[in-house]
Amino acid sequence: MQLQQLVFSLLSVASVARALTVLTTPTPSADRLPLAQSDKLRRVLTRKALLKHANKFLKFSQTDPDGNRGFGGVGHNLTANYLYNTFSTGDMADYYTVEKQMFIHEYAYGTTKVIIEGQTHESSYFTYSPSTDGELKLPLGLAANLGCTPEDYPDLTGKIALISRGTCEFGLKSVLAGKAGAQGILIYNNVPGIANGGTYGSPVRELGPYVPGAMISQADGLTLVADLKAGPVTATFNVEALSENRTTFNVIAQTKGGDQKNVVALGGHTDSVGAGPGINDNGSGTIGILEVAKALTKYSVNNAVRFCFWSAEEFGLVGSAKYVESLPTKELDKIALYLNFDMIASPNYVYFVYDGDGSASNLTGPAGSDKIKHMFEEHFLNVGWKVKPTAFNGRSDYGPFIEVGIPSGGLFTGAEGVKTAEEAAYYGGKAGAWYDPNYHRAGDNVKNCDLNAWITNTKAIAHSVATYACSTESIPKRAPAKAKREFRPKAKSHMHHSHCGHEDLLE
Repeated sequence: MQLQQLVFSLLSVASVARALTVLTTPTPSADRLPLAQSDKLRRVLTRKALLKHANKFLKFSQTDPDGNRGFGGVGHNLTANYLYNTFSTGDMADYYTVEKQMFIHEYAYGTTKVIIEGQTHESSYFTYSPSTDGELKLPLGLAANLGCTPEDYPDLTGKIALISRGTCEFGLKSVLAGKAGAQGILIYNNVPGIANGGTYGSPVRELGPYVPGAMISQADGLTLVADLKAGPVTATFNVEALSENRTTFNVIAQTKGGDQKNVVALGGHTDSVGAGPGINDNGSGTIGILEVAKALTKYSVNNAVRFCFWSAEEFGLVGSAKYVESLPTKELDKIALYLNFDMIASPNYVYFVYDGDGSASNLTGPAGSDKIKHMFEEHFLNVGWKVKPTAFNGRSDYGPFIEVGIPSGGLFTGAEGVKTAEEAAYYGGKAGAWYDPNYHRAGDNVKNCDLNAWITNTKAIAHSVATYACSTESIPKRAPAKAKREFRPKAKSHMHHSHCGHEDLLE
């Protein structure tokens, strides 16, 4: 382990230890406040306040040389410190303890260029893809099936492999194509819409080295398949990748009042992808949670409430995983439940709730996750909306929590899934279009967020906090936390095909 990594690992452990010590001391003045109530907490939340924070986040991204809030960069550091400082001043400092949990992780970002027969094709970068050795001009070679086995690859020496998305990880396709001699890969999407990239999954893979890669749209890919069957096709291909270790941190704030041995935890991620400012993904969830935390300071709580702001979620739920892994079993046992809020202001929104009971997706969460789902369903009905389920597959920051048996739930308004005619008839918006046309793109700015969806979901966050801060009796008591192990997320993504939730951006 490098000295810098060792130092920050020790700082991380020390930070959590300090937090666990400080968080045991209630604030007497907070106990004299009226008990938090859903209607009163919701009443003070405003669109104006959401927009104020959103514009700050946008300015943070504009300060960054790359125009984003990618973890460990200028834009993200400003975001995370803004959150920490907000909890460290005024009434917030009196009401909460706040800590930073430091860690180091590899950051990767890149740009791609694909030109075929003189036509530039829109393309996107795979996280952890290496750079090409300058600009390549090579023939395309077609992989059979979905490119998931060595047998799917003919001799591709000196070629760029053209592969369909699906079934197996992008990183595996890259390694297998490289073993067949390919100098790079083009993976075409398996659903309509613009290319949106993904990740090779990890910086290295035991099976072998990666080759440079890019993703293109389904339409472009199918056209190239037809062209290849008719004759040779040559592509100009370039990938420029950045990879470096970055220091970053989670922000963890907890009420000084309430039962410190029965904690209601909630959170969302603070980082964006490299392509843009990430105001919906996930400025919207971060800001909604922050506004609820501010409103809560006027009330007392029976149970402690812990607000978590995760870093490096876009690189595989890194921040939340490191946090869960850092907690001793006795501390995990104090967490009654976890609530996650990731993308809650999509412009072509649907109100989705995590399918904790598995009734729609056959993926159930730990006992109590069903109760959380039903709580949200009932709340939305009371304010005039029906919700739709999204698969409970662990592909956002609740994943590390359900891995250790902590019941979880949350809200989501959609990403690159396609809105159905039925959904458009009920929620409004445009059928046949993505829930968020700017998902993981430069256009994910303040104007990209739907304020009605945002305030509605923020008030739902407030309702959930008021409900469980008062009582967690609806959540069944559980056995001691499962033995911890290194969390290996299937992937972070908000692909939402057929309302299956966060489809894997690894594949």
